[in-house]
Amino acid sequence: MSGTESLLELKNIDLMIGRKQLLEQVSLQLGRGEILTIIGPNGAGKTTLVRVALGLLSPTAGQVRRQPGISIGYMPQRLHIDPTFPLSVKRFLAMTGRQQRDKIQPLLVEVGASRVLDSPLRNLSGGEMQRVLLARALMRDPDLLVLDEPVQGVDVHGQTELYQLITNIRDRRHCAILMISHDLHLVMAATDRVLCLNRHICCSGSPETVTSHPAYLELFGPQAVPQLAIYTHDKNHQHDACADCREGRHAG
Repeated sequence: MSGTESLLELKNIDLMIGRKQLLEQVSLQLGRGEILTIIGPNGAGKTTLVRVALGLLSPTAGQVRRQPGISIGYMPQRLHIDPTFPLSVKRFLAMTGRQQRDKIQPLLVEVGASRVLDSPLRNLSGGEMQRVLLARALMRDPDLLVLDEPVQGVDVHGQTELYQLITNIRDRRHCAILMISHDLHLVMAATDRVLCLNRHICCSGSPETVTSHPAYLELFGPQAVPQLAIYTHDKNHQHDACADCREGRHAG
């Protein structure tokens, strides 16, 4: 991460709750303009690690350093809203504060959801809801954007579009992005570095390095690797315009 402004650093983080070890000797660094994705099986401690990074949980041991004055935007894994509650997208986003209301329409345009401004939240599709939550996370112009399973409940085509949107936001805003995903294929084309977690760090590095690491293969199996080539052959490639991509004929 030489030459990159460090926004977040975790060093030798342990977390014990009762007698259960949730995290063990976990370290990471995240610089401005980087996308770091945490992957791992269910129960690996991914969301727990993010909560430690955000200061919502205190580690048993280790150090957390956030750049002083850093602005953080957070997109939760789930948002539970009473389906009978008559809340529009505009009202939902306005709840972040009166001084933020002028940003609502431009942010919805930025995330490709301007058409749902006056729609009830309960009527949104999975992809529309994720875009609205992403707009909400951007309300405070974050230096660090934290996304917990940002494509949850979205079909494969929608996932591809959302990951491209996330990359575009990073490029345009030059913010850092810390992302959690259980997806092993599409996310690899949308990240700079990967941290494979199973309470401790199993392996980390570029997507190509991680997917060839023995610890990754032990966790997810060799079947996770060949499919990866479909999505990582060219990060600048336009998938919608390519029949070979739609048919899965690219070899890498």
